[in-house]
Amino acid sequence: MKFSSNMDKYTIISAPNSGTFSQRLAHLHASVDHFLVAEQQAGRHLQYTKVFLSDAANQETELSQSPLMQEQLRRAAFTVIQQPPIGGTKIALLLKTSDEADNFCLHAIRLTDEEAAHLSSYVQTVMLFDKYIAAAKQMGTNLKTHCVRTWLYVRDIDANYAGVVRARNDVFRQHGLTIDTHFIASTGIGGRTGESNVLVAMDFLTYPDIKEEQKTYLQALDHLNPTHEYGVAFERATRISFPSGKQQFLVSGTASINHRGEVMHVGDVKQQTRRLLENIEALLHNGGATMQDVKYFIVYLRDLADAHDVEEILNEQHPDTPHILTLAEVCRPKWLVEMECIAVKGDE
Repeated sequence: MKFSSNMDKYTIISAPNSGTFSQRLAHLHASVDHFLVAEQQAGRHLQYTKVFLSDAANQETELSQSPLMQEQLRRAAFTVIQQPPIGGTKIALLLKTSDEADNFCLHAIRLTDEEAAHLSSYVQTVMLFDKYIAAAKQMGTNLKTHCVRTWLYVRDIDANYAGVVRARNDVFRQHGLTIDTHFIASTGIGGRTGESNVLVAMDFLTYPDIKEEQKTYLQALDHLNPTHEYGVAFERATRISFPSGKQQFLVSGTASINHRGEVMHVGDVKQQTRRLLENIEALLHNGGATMQDVKYFIVYLRDLADAHDVEEILNEQHPDTPHILTLAEVCRPKWLVEMECIAVKGDE
């Protein structure tokens, strides 16, 4: 178990590396129960959970019916995706707890097999956005102002990502998100559900009370070029300033890229890891934060064999920051590793 301190706390809990999925769920249930009791005693409550599975088709149903889900995770928002945790476990959790009552919504939007049948990644992406936009409208919110973060999970990303990108670009134009206004912090990454026809799944983080002036879109133009220059529509990072004085930094999926949009250190995962960490540091610096403010890293690897090298660098440079490594295809084949994170200031 790894954790970070202060009011907003992010904790990674993994099941053991042996036993059936049922046995691992039972062990995880006990670990989470112990953790949540301790958090309650400290005045913190569960706000959301990200669940990483190794084989969604064989695990989603059992997970949904388990005491872990029914008694614990359903207390708050949650999302489930197949991105196998690296290290031997079948399931790992990222839990956010806090002693604040942030008003937010985490929408995990999924298509059924019937809905997705015979549809391209473009059409499925449009459908997912439409489902979110309808839900946002019911809350009195909208995509442009209130959605601050998205995750796009793409099955067989090398084949299907182009359709996802075109769909997002089209949806954004329809809703006034352009290079002259702003985009949304995002991660577009390999991932899948347990449904065989589903090519795309999405998560949306929404703050219903947020005003545009509370958001600052971060750049580091000496390190990374604007995303629209290579045809995609997302912000590198967004700083949210809350009335309490807390600042939250949502850093999008970040890879080894330079200010011209070129992949750096092709074939060298260690150098790519160092470069992407440098890029994240530059983005945070633009918003007045440092790497010491990072609460966790999620690491996405195309190749399981690169895990040791990436882990070594993280333990060397950021030994006190929780992280989880997952097996997930990055959107450009030459990018061997990608990371995202959240940083927080003013919560101590």
